[in-house]
Amino acid sequence: MTPDVRDRTDRPASIGRLPGEGGCPIPESSWDRALRLIGQADEVALACHVNPDGDALGSMLAVAFVLRSMGKRVVASFGDRIFAVPRLLGFLPGQEMLVPPEEYPAAPDLMIVFDCSTFERVGLLGANAASAREVIVVDHHPSNTGFGTLDLIDADAAATAMLAEQLVYRLGGRLDRDIATCLYAGLVTDTGSFRYSSTTPAVHQMAARLVATGLRTDEIARELWDRSPFGYLKVLANALERVTLEGRLVWTYVSRVDRAAYGLPYSELEGIIDIVRRADEAEVAVVLKEDDHGDWQVSTRSKGTVDVAAVCAALGGGGHHNAAGYTSYETVEETMAKFRRELRRVS
Repeated sequence: MTPDVRDRTDRPASIGRLPGEGGCPIPESSWDRALRLIGQADEVALACHVNPDGDALGSMLAVAFVLRSMGKRVVASFGDRIFAVPRLLGFLPGQEMLVPPEEYPAAPDLMIVFDCSTFERVGLLGANAASAREVIVVDHHPSNTGFGTLDLIDADAAATAMLAEQLVYRLGGRLDRDIATCLYAGLVTDTGSFRYSSTTPAVHQMAARLVATGLRTDEIARELWDRSPFGYLKVLANALERVTLEGRLVWTYVSRVDRAAYGLPYSELEGIIDIVRRADEAEVAVVLKEDDHGDWQVSTRSKGTVDVAAVCAALGGGGHHNAAGYTSYETVEETMAKFRRELRRVS
């Protein structure tokens, strides 16, 4: 039986006010229009940002489960030139719904994009999005450019997973262990396992709902943070050997050559920034990571007094006040020179 997309009676009383309800940024008229578009669609094409993290992939797959239970044809993807789910996200259920970009509908009637702050973050699926009749953007980045035909954006939400959970309930879905696993991965990824300042009572309330489905949170934590190939330790050692402290800025880089020496995939580099940012003397941390195509993916973190999203936005990227990034096509030296200049401008 297809759930009634307007029936919210199955939502637990404990859910309280989610981001977007009762005075939050997303008006009810936008949610209603999203439900109408989904209800009318036979096929829904889902996408998330390139090099997906737990919030992007988890949010997308959670909603994919509900759409499939409604009898919709569901296709999901992300626009990387090398299409592969990062190893640390290999435990997420629902990956049978993923297809590579070349198998994605060329001109979807309805496309839903998760955790993308800009059109460019859709990657190879940009042409598909440009040809889609309707594009719903579900996101929580303050730097979101509003590129959808319908934008469900709440910058106060700690993770896109919080908006995905709301969409699950609004579609008449219920949490099961598969959906909860996907949403929990998104929630803990973007709150730093509940360590970041974005962690609110609503975040913990959502976590409680998810854990109540029977999740093994210890196993999820192990997959996300406590496993890595041996080569990661060697690459990390190289990165820390060249780490540089410049006043309140600490930075380093990881090249393709570093990774190739140990056969380490680019996707394994995500956690290096969290080690570099620990330097007490620094307010801002930067890690440049050379991808397989020779471009530098720049990850930045702030301890609160510097808005790194403003810095990264000026350099073609975006993100959050304390965590943001962008892509540089220049050398390490040129990239850092421009970053320093923008950092001085916003500081």
